[in-house]
Amino acid sequence: MDYTTKQMLGLVEEDTLGIATEQRDDGIRVITMDTPPVNALTVQGWFDLAAALDEAGRDPASRVVVLRAEGKGFNAGVDIKEMQHTAGFDALIGANKGCFAAFKAVYECAVPVIAAVHGYCLGGGVGLVGNADIVVASDDAYFGVPEVKQGALGAATHMARLVPQHLMRTLYFTARTIKAADLVQHGSVYDVVPRDQLDAAALALAADIADKDPRVIRAAKEALNGIDPIDVNKSYRFEQGFTMELNLAGVSDELRDEFAGTEKSGRQRENK
Repeated sequence: MDYTTKQMLGLVEEDTLGIATEQRDDGIRVITMDTPPVNALTVQGWFDLAAALDEAGRDPASRVVVLRAEGKGFNAGVDIKEMQHTAGFDALIGANKGCFAAFKAVYECAVPVIAAVHGYCLGGGVGLVGNADIVVASDDAYFGVPEVKQGALGAATHMARLVPQHLMRTLYFTARTIKAADLVQHGSVYDVVPRDQLDAAALALAADIADKDPRVIRAAKEALNGIDPIDVNKSYRFEQGFTMELNLAGVSDELRDEFAGTEKSGRQRENK
């Protein structure tokens, strides 16, 4: 990110990798994910993101949140290599709890959350975006839930907020992706802009919200969540139960080993 963009976002201090937060004077809080090489968050990363969102909601100076990312894509989900290099199920349980906390923090943030998506948005990234209030994307953005290829289930709850039911099932069973431009027709992506205009587009929407009385906006966020026909937290937790079953059966480690080039499933069989 060049210095001009940093100034526009209010991020003029030295960058730090991980989850960075900046509260701007105009009431916009910018939360940036920056975890090279692909923004696949570790267990701690998911909890750090949840904490940043929770803090944004508690801070009366925050009127709206822009959730964005540095690097090649918005978010690639969980760090599978961390999971495969950790003995037992500790990393899996941590990732499940961390994702649940982060998705919940987006949804329950007391102020609107705008997701500014570029490049790939996969797995856990869809969980974040599906729970956001507004989505803007660059013209290179695409979305998908490749969980079935890694022996996991999850984020169908959130993909179902982006596309109709039958399309969601098609994308889920096939692990195919869908372009941001195709989501505009479903009303889930508000606008698609060139990559170099994404931050400006997200900030323009955020400024329009920040200009409103924050007491009304916070009440509106709570009211809209209250009339939501789906309990997204409970629905996602239900999905996670099947992930645990697949892990206990050994299926998940076998598929994750193929993806990560590890041998965890073999080591666990030897230890039995």
